Amino acid sequence: MSLFRLDASILPATSASRELGDLVEREWNNILAEAGVTRRDLATDPVPATLWRDAVTAGFAPEDARTDEQRDARALATASADELIASEALLFDVPLYNFGVSQQFKTWFDLVYTDPRTGPEGTALRGKPAILVTVQGGNYTPGSPREGWDHSTPWLRLVLADVWGLDLTVVERPFTLVGVNPAMDAFAEPAAAFRKDAEKAALRAGRKLAEDAASAS
Repeated sequence: MSLFRLDASILPATSASRELGDLVEREWNNILAEAGVTRRDLATDPVPATLWRDAVTAGFAPEDARTDEQRDARALATASADELIASEALLFDVPLYNFGVSQQFKTWFDLVYTDPRTGPEGTALRGKPAILVTVQGGNYTPGSPREGWDHSTPWLRLVLADVWGLDLTVVERPFTLVGVNPAMDAFAEPAAAFRKDAEKAALRAGRKLAEDAASAS
C-alpha cells in the first residue's frame, strides 16, 4: 500500500502547493506510517517536452525501426504509468501558472497518456482515490473581478476525474501572492482566510484518504 505524490511547483522552497501537499502527506503517514510514499518531483526531475513526441511517433513504427529516443520515451511512459497503477492513492500538487496549466504537469500527463493503460484506449486508474492540491496567486473564485481566468483547475478536474476516472477531491487556495507582491497587500485578510480554509481542507482530505485506504486493506 502506498501513496503516489507528484509535485509540479518550480519553486520547491517556497511552494504553497507543496505546503498543502505536506499536510495531506502528514495525515497519510499518521495513519499509514508503514505504507510509504512514491514521489515524482517535476521541478528536480522534469519531463522533457520532446518525450511526448517520441512516445507518440514510436506507436507508428515497428519495434525494430524505433529510434533510441522513441524507446526511451516509451519506457518512461510505461514506468510513469506503473507508478500510478501500483499506488493505492494519488496526490497531485499543481499550481496555476500564467492563468493556465503548469507546463511541467501537462508534459508529464501527455507522456503518461501515451501508455495504453492510462490513455484513450482505457484507464487502469478508474475509481482510484486521489487528491488535487492547486493554488492560485490571485483570486479567480466566483464573483471575483477575474472570475474565469483560471484555465488550469477546470482542465485538471477534467483529465483527472473525467478522463482517468479518479475519485477526486480538490483542495484550492487562492491569493498565494499576497504577502509576496506588495500590490496585493490590501487583500491580506481574505488571503489569510483562504489559507486557513485550505489547510483545514488538506488535513481533512488527507485523513479521509488514509482512513479509507486503511479500511480497504
